[in-house]
Formats: sequence, structure tokens, C-alpha cells
Amino acid sequence: MAKLYFKFGAMGCSKSAQALITKFNYEERDMKVMLLKPSTDSRDSGMIRSRIGLEAPCICVSDTENLYELYKRSYSDCQVVIVDECQFLTPEQVDELSRIVDELDIPVLCFGLGTDFLTHLFPGSRRLFEIAESVTEIKSVCECGHKATVNARFDDEGHVLFSGDQVCIGGNERYQAMCRKCWLKRKAEQEAAGIFT
Repeated sequence: MAKLYFKFGAMGCSKSAQALITKFNYEERDMKVMLLKPSTDSRDSGMIRSRIGLEAPCICVSDTENLYELYKRSYSDCQVVIVDECQFLTPEQVDELSRIVDELDIPVLCFGLGTDFLTHLFPGSRRLFEIAESVTEIKSVCECGHKATVNARFDDEGHVLFSGDQVCIGGNERYQAMCRKCWLKRKAEQEAAGIFT
């Protein structure tokens, strides 16, 4: 029986690499894969790229695209659906993916962040936590050696940001995975120096 999977972690934990490895594993068994990402992630247009150099072309979907209808209309010959950057899906799109699982018996594997730079859940991630049959954390490490749980966002001067829009697309130049203790320490240090971001 097919399942809806959510594999989540902080920045730099190899989510995209694992999505691409999963794609390779299915294709190695002569199975066709529907690989997609939300168009909110505007980096690498039409591609999924990992930090370790793996990449593959993908379908970019807007937040108004009905994923169930897209699958039935154009990708019904695919035996699996793999989604990268799934935190940018709408809750409705997550429900549409669950219909692919429930009604068509096709596994759907979603890879993405759980929370934003302020430790708040993304709407797509929240819905996946609510309904996915399998939820797995992909762990990453803070520079201090502890488990990273925070996606710290930095400004151009290297200060950690504690306000702003939930979505700001960027990679290593903008984000760093940190443990909560190091993140709060940076906040206290910046505030003590009169830097309020």
C-alpha cells in the first residue's frame, strides 16, 4: 500500500541529494518518476540541484497548480512522485498529493524544511506533519557539534536575522543550520551590541 512520506530537516542536511538519490533508485528499477518542486524556489529554474553536485530536471509547479489533476493529466504513467522543497506547497496541494496516494496507490515522497528562520512551521510542512503516514527527520549538525534545528538567516553584514518575510530564497550565502542554543546566543550577543535585526 502506498504512503505519503515527509522527510524533513534543517538547511544543509542533504534533503535535495536524498530526493535525487531516491529518484535514481526508482529509475534503476525501470520505474518512471514524477519529480517536481514548487516554483517558489526560483533557484536553478527547472532543475533540482544538491550542494554535493547531484542534479536533475524537474517540473516546477505554481501554488495554484492542482497536483492530483496534473498527475492524472500528464504523468499517470509514473510509479512514484518525488517533491523537493515541499515546505513551499500549499496545504491544499499536500491534500492533492494525499489523493494520489489514497486513490491511485502511488507513493509520494516529500523532502523539505520543517520550519523557517524563526522556527515557525511552513504551511506545507504543517500539513505534511498532520497527514503523512511516514515522517522522518534528516539530521544535520551545528558548527558547535550539536544537532541543528534552526535555519538561521543572515543579512549582508553577517548578522542573524530575527524578523522578516517567511520566504527568502537563498543557499549557503544566506542560511546556516544552527542548534537553538547557538542561535539564541547569537541573538543575545547582537542585542548586547545594539544590533536588532
